[in-house]
Parts: sequence; C-alpha cells; structure tokens
Amino acid sequence: MDPAALGQIVLAVHLAVIAFNVAGLILVPAGAALGWRWVRSRWLRALHVGSLAVVALQAVLGRACFLTDWQAALTGGGASDPLIMRWLNGLIYWPLPAWVFAAGYVAALAYVVALWRWVPPR
Repeated sequence: MDPAALGQIVLAVHLAVIAFNVAGLILVPAGAALGWRWVRSRWLRALHVGSLAVVALQAVLGRACFLTDWQAALTGGGASDPLIMRWLNGLIYWPLPAWVFAAGYVAALAYVVALWRWVPPR
C-alpha cells in the first residue's frame, strides 16, 4: 500500500481516538445525569482513562503523539497532501507551545480520574 494512503488511515485513526477522548469527557457526566447505563461500562471507562493517560504522559515528556509521528513519517506533510487531510491536520495541530497541550492533557486526565469517582463504573 502507498505510504501516503497509510498516512491517511493513521490520520483517520487519530481522529477517532481524539473523538473518543473528547466524547467521553462530555458523555460520561451527561449520560450519568440522563441515566444512560453504558457510561458506567468498566472496560469503556478504563479504555478512556488509559487513552488519556498515554496522551498526557507523552505530552509531559515533551513528545509528540506516536500517531502524529507515524503520520508524518508516512506522508511527509505539506501542500501535496489531499485538501481534506490538510484541513483535518489544521483542526488537530494548533500552533501553541507544548506546555499548553501538556497542561490541558493533564487537566483532562485529572477530570477523567475524578469522573471515575463521581460516576463510578459497574
């Protein structure tokens, strides 16, 4: 398979991971308030905590996400990327200092750990 096509697949996986992490931050407390049983799924919540822990650890260590590195190695990035890929990359990669991301990811991880107590899984 073409490396650029693999890079697009990695981008799609990356977007799915981001969507999962962000959705969990919102849907767990909302679902608890609305009585949704699935938000108390132990395996789903453990996966959510684990995913955010990996993201936060990479950021605290000053490393880019391994999916970011993998995508860059496959595609090289730049103007030759398909338009939708450039647009999605613009949504994911913001030109902010690394410490901003590290602080945000650690705060999100702390929130998810607190949710484990506020909305305990079964």
